[in-house]
Amino acid sequence: MARRALTTTAAAFATTAALLLTACGGGGDSSSDDIKGAGNTSGSPSASASPSAGADVERPVIKLPSSFQLTFENWTSSDPVKQAVLNDGKEQLRAGYEAIIENDPESKDRAFYDTKNGFLQSQQWIRTYTDKNLTVIGKLPVFDPKVILSKDKAAGSLSYCTDESKASTRNRKTGEVKGNPAGTDPEVLYVISMGKNAQGVWQAVSARSERGGCAK
Repeated sequence: MARRALTTTAAAFATTAALLLTACGGGGDSSSDDIKGAGNTSGSPSASASPSAGADVERPVIKLPSSFQLTFENWTSSDPVKQAVLNDGKEQLRAGYEAIIENDPESKDRAFYDTKNGFLQSQQWIRTYTDKNLTVIGKLPVFDPKVILSKDKAAGSLSYCTDESKASTRNRKTGEVKGNPAGTDPEVLYVISMGKNAQGVWQAVSARSERGGCAK
């Protein structure tokens, strides 16, 4: 099973199909000039276009057990700003799975990589596991990353795909292991709107997902 698919509304999120391990992404059909979270409204990060900003910020150390292997393929860019988005987007996703595995919806590590509103959405996703005494095991490749930046490089979106075919959930009490239902497309497209906070950390503002979207 993979991470459950993330959507931009709580109602849609709550009805997302079962066992999937969904990732956050940004971009999708949004143009580089119209990226959600670009404005400095309450709950959104403040902007800084400097690619080196945030390099000296002490980031949390994310730890995942060997029972869950989250791998990132071709997670590089020649553009230093896009690479910064990739770096923080990667840790944001890792922190989410860390929270699930540690049974911690209030995860400070995850909150570090989310805006206030973004973290509320993250908690909904994390609790779809923790409320049911579920953790995650197996392998989850994360691949085909794409970054779109606004003209001023103050906001952006990160999109990527995951392959849930070798990932499962395990019940903490019973030990029961479940994967995705038969016939479920194992690949999920994630799109995450991101913005840079005052400390130079790229944070998730919102996320959506589309099962089968990677084939488009």
